Amino acid sequence: MLQRVLEATLRQTMSRLIRPWLHPAIPVPLQRSLVAQAYRSSVPPRGCRFSTVSVGGIPALRSECGTAGPGLVLYFHGGGYIIGSARTHRGVTGHLAKACGRAIIAPDYRLAPEHPYPAALDDAEAAYEAILRDGHNPNSITIAGDSAGGGLTIALAMRLRDKGRPLPASLAVMSPWVDLTHEHLYAPEREPVLQPRWIDKAARLYCGTESPTNPYISPVYGDLSGLPPVLIQVGSEEILLNDARRLAEAAQRRDVDCTLEIYNSLWHVFQVHAGQLDRATQSLNAMADHLRQYQGA
Repeated sequence: MLQRVLEATLRQTMSRLIRPWLHPAIPVPLQRSLVAQAYRSSVPPRGCRFSTVSVGGIPALRSECGTAGPGLVLYFHGGGYIIGSARTHRGVTGHLAKACGRAIIAPDYRLAPEHPYPAALDDAEAAYEAILRDGHNPNSITIAGDSAGGGLTIALAMRLRDKGRPLPASLAVMSPWVDLTHEHLYAPEREPVLQPRWIDKAARLYCGTESPTNPYISPVYGDLSGLPPVLIQVGSEEILLNDARRLAEAAQRRDVDCTLEIYNSLWHVFQVHAGQLDRATQSLNAMADHLRQYQGA
């Protein structure tokens, strides 16, 4: 009963507080400031340690909780490629670090409109290659991300495959934004977080002069063959539900080992409420199980 009340309260909070801020009329710098304040309610577990590091010349935040075992998670934050940071996502990365017993590296990749495509993808690649140079076996690495960071996760794996580079053990994405044309958005009865007009603006700012159907921007338009096993988590109350479904279908058509988890009555990147909302915590535990299944020593 208490969890149902909490879900309803959080849903109302997202709808009345976060959704109005994600409006195309609000300047991006102000949105960055407002959302950074809102993310303060996403609290990491007690005992987590955070340190500022550099990976491939990209500033990043390293999250650990308890004794970090073998393996590593390279995590890309969401925010439509225009807002968000490794610091805003300390709650998610902290709870994921606790769940999987691994260190999480979250790069602060460059954001649009100051740095449109391919800046984010270039930074993601630089971070991954730096981790390899540091001696990490690719079989011990999982790449993960939420929303735009989920799309970036898939795009990075595609670029690495296309260049013949070693691929990570697995991929894990939450509410992935993988079609920036928005021609197939889902229409839920209620959408507590995202506004179509806001993601339209974010897509324009990120794409710049590039077509939104570029597979490195919208991976559903690309060839997913040869990618590592992928876990996709999404809420049923979000306009990106079809992105998750279509990504799973595209992966399965190419015989990629893919698992799609749809969490009924939950919203975009509900995992930010881990530690408060039981189903959010459980979803990160499921993600931890996924990466442990595929990561080698």
